[in-house]
Amino acid sequence: MSFSDNSGVLGRLAGWAQRRRFIAIVLWVAVVASVVAGSQLAGGAWRNDFALPGTDSQAAADLLERHGSAQAGGGVQIVFQSPGGLRDDRARIVPMLDRVRALPGVADVRDPFTDRSAISRDGTIGYAAVVLDGASETVPKEDVKRLIDTAHGIAADDLRVEVGGDAVRGVSEEGGGGGEGAGMLAALVILVLLFGSVLAAALPLITAIFAVAASIGLITLASHVFTVADFTPPIMMLVGLGVGVDYALLIFYRYRHELMAGAERPDATRAALDAAGRTVFFAGCTVIIALLGLVALGLGSLQGVALAVALTVLVTMAASLTLLPALLAIFGGRVQRHVLRRAAKADRKGRGEGRRWEALANGVQRRPVPALVVAVAALLALAAPALDMRLGFADAGNDAEASTSRQAYDLLAEGFGPGFNGPLIVVADGDAAKLRDTLARTPGIAAATPPIPSKDGAISTVIAFPASAPQAAETADLVRVLRADVLPPLTADTGTAYLIGGPTAAALDFADSVENRMPLFVAIVVGLSSLLLMLVFRSLLIPLKAAVLNLLSIAAALGAITLVFQDGRFGAQPGPIEAFIPVMIFAIVFGLSMDYEVFLVSRIHERWAATRDHARAVREGLAATGGVITAAAAIMIVVFGAFLLSPDRMLQQFGLGLTVAILLDAVVIRCLIVPAVMHLLGRRAWWLPAPLARVLPEVALERPESPAPRREKPVEGEVNVR
Repeated sequence: MSFSDNSGVLGRLAGWAQRRRFIAIVLWVAVVASVVAGSQLAGGAWRNDFALPGTDSQAAADLLERHGSAQAGGGVQIVFQSPGGLRDDRARIVPMLDRVRALPGVADVRDPFTDRSAISRDGTIGYAAVVLDGASETVPKEDVKRLIDTAHGIAADDLRVEVGGDAVRGVSEEGGGGGEGAGMLAALVILVLLFGSVLAAALPLITAIFAVAASIGLITLASHVFTVADFTPPIMMLVGLGVGVDYALLIFYRYRHELMAGAERPDATRAALDAAGRTVFFAGCTVIIALLGLVALGLGSLQGVALAVALTVLVTMAASLTLLPALLAIFGGRVQRHVLRRAAKADRKGRGEGRRWEALANGVQRRPVPALVVAVAALLALAAPALDMRLGFADAGNDAEASTSRQAYDLLAEGFGPGFNGPLIVVADGDAAKLRDTLARTPGIAAATPPIPSKDGAISTVIAFPASAPQAAETADLVRVLRADVLPPLTADTGTAYLIGGPTAAALDFADSVENRMPLFVAIVVGLSSLLLMLVFRSLLIPLKAAVLNLLSIAAALGAITLVFQDGRFGAQPGPIEAFIPVMIFAIVFGLSMDYEVFLVSRIHERWAATRDHARAVREGLAATGGVITAAAAIMIVVFGAFLLSPDRMLQQFGLGLTVAILLDAVVIRCLIVPAVMHLLGRRAWWLPAPLARVLPEVALERPESPAPRREKPVEGEVNVR
């Protein structure tokens, strides 16, 4: 049978890739090699931009920088501990600090022996404050490493030396885990088990690797022009692998079934691209829309991350639609022989595909209400902890216990109190005479320094040390009380404006900004995605159901993150959830969930259109798509689960959230809740009000019907919407 006469754009693209297979592969190799080589030569210019225009902390930072205050630069603390007292070690410490003062990137060093407040009351712990000549994220890592090595050079059995600060943490976090390799290996194992052939399993993986390499190279070059955070590459790599293998798998699965139905290899490739390829295109566009919704948040580096991951999805789509057909044209003969041999063996044993999924659908249809109630109740129970989610940023207190930044954090907390690691920088744009006394009398503040004037004397800074740790809820409450109740009366009395800045206040402002802008972000993503589904399925209830269930799976994933990382379950270090984790997980999971929604519901719709038997359509739809949804989800789960191997806390949270969301979406929602809801809705599932039906344009994702006879066997993962 032939589809060449009525193939759509993607089918014709597949035909070109087949005819010019070597040209297509050489073009991909040339592009990837050029991009990777160029990115290696140029290097990355990663920048973490957490600026938040319009917030107090950002206004304070701008004011400090404008007036040349020392607090405008980043800071590093060199912490000392000597059981016999630090005074006896002055001869070793002071010369080392002189060497640090001469290092590049260092603006000033404050000697602990000339500042009594820099040594603990018992005299055993002290610190030297190193002022950098720029923000922590802008100082070259080589300069920070040289500073750390210089400080550690005087450490001895009787003198412990540790180095802390954001710049030090940035250097320590450079090392990655084994997530990428573990994810690829696990994906290969699943594909081999699915297809029974290493060659067949390797083709989707090769496609994904090409796409990821090109994406990372492009975004590395783009980092010299745009602001892209330094944690972007590992996210791109694992998301790209998961999505790339997923998309290639769906197309390859359709190609496999075309071969089993008797199609010749070229026709099978065109049919696969014309049907499953359109599904991939729609799904990829949905993911990109969800990611670009992050731009509406206007949160600095987060916009760069969203654009980078959207670019990754776009390139993986291109690889699946052009590189994979070329690879199939070269290796299709060996794949075809294996597919037909395995299918014949399965037929001899009477193991038809989809029987178990049809049995599951039968079970759900016999008891749709209990299945729906139990599944939804389980998801709601898992989502409940998310109601108490506290957003913020990890600090050195969450670092590995063996790291020098964590050791410095613990020593400072031991010698000077838990709030010393998260001071509040209160900037007075004018008279600061009464500021220190006011702060010192405020409950929750352990101590406050005298006013520190800027270089031009126009502003002054008072550093207030909370009595609680930087991540504690009490510290966040203290900042809010100072801004709302303490400083406004002082401003009315003195006529001076006061601003609270510093890392702790900035983290609180970032978290508050995410919470305030989240409703707009959710509305944009849900609205656009629901509109696309309405256009495709000509239904009002299908998009509504999809939106509610996607939100439910995301809420359950956020609940799991809260249980593990905020409450400290399973041995995790308790602390706040990284402020941008919820929005990143929402964007990616919402888009990917739409993949499975399209795969399952489109097949149900196709069978409904053919039989007008809704119960049968639900059963056959699940039977046709259950296998590919489960396989695709399994690959996503192992790839995203590889984030848990990373030493970075943010990536661990990201990996757990994505893994739980995909698992719940594929197993609980698509295999239990959706069949139950579709069965209960019956014919009403395809209802669209007449006024909307007249206004909405027709969107056909399926290719035109071939005049050749079609098989009756269900085909996994195809979109066939009328």
